[in-house]
Amino acid sequence: MKPEIHPKYVNVKVKCACGNEFETRSTNAKDLSVDICSNCHPFYTGRQKLIDTAGRVDRFRRKYAKADAIKAEANAKAQSKADS
Repeated sequence: MKPEIHPKYVNVKVKCACGNEFETRSTNAKDLSVDICSNCHPFYTGRQKLIDTAGRVDRFRRKYAKADAIKAEANAKAQSKADS
């Protein structure tokens, strides 16, 4: 590596909102504050907050059921005109 062209790589403390603190290295000389870390992230911990997706799925199905009904009605009208 060429001397004096690279930023300084220093130790910094990282503080998470969950209270976890750890030390890492960074070119940013200031301590870091993060909202989520590997100690509290659902992917890493296996604990997930369940979201009521059933309501969303039902809304989605109702929305597109109307569109499918309109398409089916239009196809039926077109078919009856073609048969005439």
